[in-house]
This record gives sequence, structure tokens and C-alpha cells, in this order.
Amino acid sequence: MRFLGKGFKIIKIMEKILLIEDEELIIKLLSRKLIGLGYKVSLAMNGQEGLDEMRKNPPDLILLDIIMPQKSGFEVLEEMKEDSRLAKIPVIIISNSGQPLELDKAKKLGAVDWLVKTEFNPEEVVEKIKKYAKKLSN
Repeated sequence: MRFLGKGFKIIKIMEKILLIEDEELIIKLLSRKLIGLGYKVSLAMNGQEGLDEMRKNPPDLILLDIIMPQKSGFEVLEEMKEDSRLAKIPVIIISNSGQPLELDKAKKLGAVDWLVKTEFNPEEVVEKIKKYAKKLSN
């Protein structure tokens, strides 16, 4: 947070979201919704592409699938945890599974929240993004 003179401050507003997902339907649905709300959205179709993109242009938040080619979401979280530049980026998991074992593993690796693909709608994703945007701006 920066201050501009007495009584003025600029609050960090979340604007860059990286969507790491291999299902085209989910990519189209979420990216269209998020871009329409003014977010800058980067896309990666697998875990390795996602890691490459976040290292090149660190996002403010990541939406991450678990089951993907090249590197799974768990492998992405493990590598992020080892990189001090990436470790603090909030990650919301978007997965087909809502198994407690997977949820626990994702949280231990640093994920802040979880959505099951078959149970969410784009508005719920936006609400979770706003929730973590507030935490970052405080």
C-alpha cells in the first residue's frame, strides 16, 4: 500500500489472474466472465505452462486445476512453495474432485480455497476472488 500525501492512499486492487486449466469449456466460461469484470486474465493449458507464465508475469491470484498434463496442480503448488516470489500468491483450486484428502493436501501446499467444477457457477468464483482481493489490499 502506498500513501500519497496526507489522507490519501492507494489500495492494491487485484487485476491479474492466471487461469491454469486444461478444459476448454471452463477456460472460456471463466475467462469471459473475469475479463468482462475488468480483470486481466492469462491462460495456461497445463501445469508447466502455468509455472512458466507465473515466473514471467507473477499474477495477483491463480485459479488452478489439479488433474492436468505435464504437471499436476499439486506439483505446481509444490514448486510455488519453494519459490519465495511465488509462494505468497493466493491459489484457488478448481477441480472435479471435492475429496477431503485432496483438499487437505492442497491446503498444506498453500491453496487458500477450493471449488468443485460440477458445483460452482461463475458468480461463486468471482465472490471468492473478491474475498482474497480484500485480504491482499489490507
